[in-house]
Amino acid sequence: MRSNVAKKQLESKTTTGTASRPYRIEEQVGYLLRRAHQRASAIFQVGIGDPNITPTQYSSMVKLNEYTELSQNLLGRLVGMDKATMQGVVRRLKERGLVDSRPDPGDARRTLLSLTTEGNRLVTKLLLNGPAVSRETLKPLSQQEQRQLLDLLSRIV
Repeated sequence: MRSNVAKKQLESKTTTGTASRPYRIEEQVGYLLRRAHQRASAIFQVGIGDPNITPTQYSSMVKLNEYTELSQNLLGRLVGMDKATMQGVVRRLKERGLVDSRPDPGDARRTLLSLTTEGNRLVTKLLLNGPAVSRETLKPLSQQEQRQLLDLLSRIV
């Protein structure tokens, strides 16, 4: 009974012009972004070259490779992670011996992070696979669509 009422209300909205067609979750930006993220993450796990590295860990290692040493707070901002997530990422990287930390001599409240020798070795290897992961993720799109998607996504974030 309720489904018939809801259906009639939806049909009424459609015919009166307040909604051009029924709401479909598959057409919503959040749903599509989540599904695209799932696809990208699955491709990443298969193609990056280390099944134990997550995309957030990889991003962190790439930034540490780029900057050599960063405070944990700044690293979190550079890779777009909140404090709690960043703490977990750093803890796991430290447990694997990929990242080292030390107190900032200028500010004891800050922790400075850098890659260990093993972290440098691993990120150098993984960086070789990064472009292939991106290519595979974007494969269904033309070159122009790929550029457009990346441009649009960068405007959203």
